[in-house]
Amino acid sequence: MPAHRIYLFKRFERFWHWSQALLVITLMLSGFRIHGLYRGVDFVSALRLHIYAAWALVLLWVFAVFWHFTSGEWRQYIPTLNNIRQVMRYYAWGIFLGEHHPYQVTAARKHNPLQRLAYLWVKLMINPIIWISGLVLLLFAYNWTTDISLQAVAWLHTAGAYMMLLFFVLHVYLTTTGATPLAHIKAMISGWESSEE
Repeated sequence: MPAHRIYLFKRFERFWHWSQALLVITLMLSGFRIHGLYRGVDFVSALRLHIYAAWALVLLWVFAVFWHFTSGEWRQYIPTLNNIRQVMRYYAWGIFLGEHHPYQVTAARKHNPLQRLAYLWVKLMINPIIWISGLVLLLFAYNWTTDISLQAVAWLHTAGAYMMLLFFVLHVYLTTTGATPLAHIKAMISGWESSEE
């Protein structure tokens, strides 16, 4: 099929995406150091970096939520089950058989049904777990007066972090499944993506 280029990702989307990626990677690496999974950075520096990156991510998300609602881009995340079986089948084995992707992106429909569900899971499950538990740890760690165990909140925060890590690994892997291994990454840098007509 002939391909054409679509301006898919606006400048703020690309800024938001890469800034968020950098901050999430920083949070994962500093969090793993806080948990003692590697050495090299002292605990206090890792904790301080983790807190600063967390607040920067919160600030970025405030701007992102404002932008999504004022631009109407929030509609891109409304879940749908239309053609989800075809998309799941494609990623399960169709991709390995050289089949064409059953979903064609447009500027109005950037995310396939599986992406919409994955992003919904991140926004409504993983992020709230991480943010709420992180805020509780940050704001109440030194003045703990409730019956909730601080250790349980810390484990919940860690569980959310591992869910985010799983999403991150799958997200990076799926960026390599375009027309070329770097096609989706180039699109998130330039804004332009090739699409079959």
